[in-house]
Amino acid sequence: MPQKKPLVVVTRKLPDVIETRMMELFDTKLNLDDHPLSKAELIEAVRQADVLVPTITDRIDAVIMSQAGPNLKLIANFGTGVDHIDLASARSRGISVTNTPGVLTEDTADMTMAMILAAARRLGEGERLMRAGTWAGWSPTFMLGHRIWGKRLGIVGMGRIGQAVARRAKAFGMSIHYHNRKRVHPDIETELEATYWESLDQMLARMDVITIHCPHTPATFHLLSARRLKLLPPHAYVVNTARGEIVDENALTRMLARGELAGAALDVFEHEPAVNPKLVELDNVVLLPHLGSATLEGRVDMGEKVIINIKTFADGHNPPDRVLASML
Repeated sequence: MPQKKPLVVVTRKLPDVIETRMMELFDTKLNLDDHPLSKAELIEAVRQADVLVPTITDRIDAVIMSQAGPNLKLIANFGTGVDHIDLASARSRGISVTNTPGVLTEDTADMTMAMILAAARRLGEGERLMRAGTWAGWSPTFMLGHRIWGKRLGIVGMGRIGQAVARRAKAFGMSIHYHNRKRVHPDIETELEATYWESLDQMLARMDVITIHCPHTPATFHLLSARRLKLLPPHAYVVNTARGEIVDENALTRMLARGELAGAALDVFEHEPAVNPKLVELDNVVLLPHLGSATLEGRVDMGEKVIINIKTFADGHNPPDRVLASML
């Protein structure tokens, strides 16, 4: 007798090719109009699903987890970060959680490099000027930015994405520095000509550009606090394609407004989709709507990982991208 297909509830619109394959393999409920699910809708989803496929826009907290039905055995997250899922509650209820690591590395690194260039060369300001129709023509001292060749790049978090950024930045002639919980393998340091700083404070005080690539956890909340941001030299730029909560956004905004930092490029925000209106007013900030991994290829790769995780789990095996208890 054919095995019963698991009921899979998908919370957001995914690429057509992924949704089609899910419909073929599983008993799938899709979000056809792509609206963010309300708390009531998320509760209904966890009550009925065998497998939930959420994204970063879905906060699966302890309250929602407490309403999970007996059939919910897997949360197959569409994305790498799982800080929006209460992992302790999931583990206590015997619910496995998977994510989609690795497939977003190159896309996010590309975007980070673009944001470094955009901040240093004032690309956002220039683009806005052209659209406003107020450009009066070229002059030798007009809208001068800074070259990145020869500048020191401080990478906070030297995992897959941090290393991919380092490879790109090295090709642009930047000097690579990094802070990480653990020092990377000597071969990687040699390849990237990277300097390790055990002290984040000491590294921040010496860098021209800081880029953030660590996960958001209780330990990294406001890792770049008001105190640490003040350690940065006034000519420095801050780039964030990781999570908004890692930076004290109010403190960063105040420093940018006072000219205590040269600029910033932000793809993520502390309370997104809300953006601090004072940030929007600043010319020395590049603001993007969480586009770090937004390529068609990346989204399809993510979806394929979700499918593999669900299919493997449904077949009675440990899914390849299981989030381990050690991450708690």
